[in-house]
Amino acid sequence: MTSPETDSQTPVFVEVGEAGAPRRIAVRARKGGLPGLFWLGGFKSDMRGTKALALDAWAAEHGRACTRFDYSGHGESGGDFAEGTIGRWLEESVAVFERFTSGPQVVIGSSMGGWMALLLARELAKRPATRASLKALVLIAPAPDFTEELMWKAFSPDVRRQIETTGEWLRPSEYGDPYPITRKLIEEGRNHLLLGGAIEVGCPVHILQGAKDPDVPWKHAFALVHRLPADDVVLTMIQDGDHRLSRPQDIARILAAVAEFG
Repeated sequence: MTSPETDSQTPVFVEVGEAGAPRRIAVRARKGGLPGLFWLGGFKSDMRGTKALALDAWAAEHGRACTRFDYSGHGESGGDFAEGTIGRWLEESVAVFERFTSGPQVVIGSSMGGWMALLLARELAKRPATRASLKALVLIAPAPDFTEELMWKAFSPDVRRQIETTGEWLRPSEYGDPYPITRKLIEEGRNHLLLGGAIEVGCPVHILQGAKDPDVPWKHAFALVHRLPADDVVLTMIQDGDHRLSRPQDIARILAAVAEFG
């Protein structure tokens, strides 16, 4: 999913967080026309994956601005993945959005990035108007509340007990080495749950979901749709799609969804 040879941009680094313990966040920001694109990656993903690079290439071809970054503990950013939480990664998302974008933005969020996009929209609505605004959200296999709904509730009693007593569990992954699921991630994630009520994002939303997604079931996308304003939501169900949605035909659908918004 990562192809350094196809990413010629050099990242810049910004510090986010408390002065005593800032996180060094890697950002790639392409200047261009509006609306700009703002990429929010998934859990254990980075800004040099197939979808992120395809979006950046599309932005370059069409003269559009495009901003990508890695959460702390991911990709080229500093920090320990095991220290990560939804709140920490949200803080970084807001900071990069406010520092590197201006004008209307189409925010594209993949998997956990879909949750981040929704939380970003809610956070921006609480703040005074800034130089950047939301044009639309394009959510790819969005996973709001995944720490609770798709992790904690699905874990066996033994896994839950291990997390509660030792503070973490190493989760096997078909995409690479096992990675830690921490008690801190689960407990802090409960501060950011969205699916218990209406979600007002203030802009149109287009969701792309694979029907054969083993990580974020299609029913999860339907649960999200029911929490969003009905007149501003489009759901595209890809019958043979998996979680990554990185095949050429999937990338074409994602780019078409982005292009809908100008």
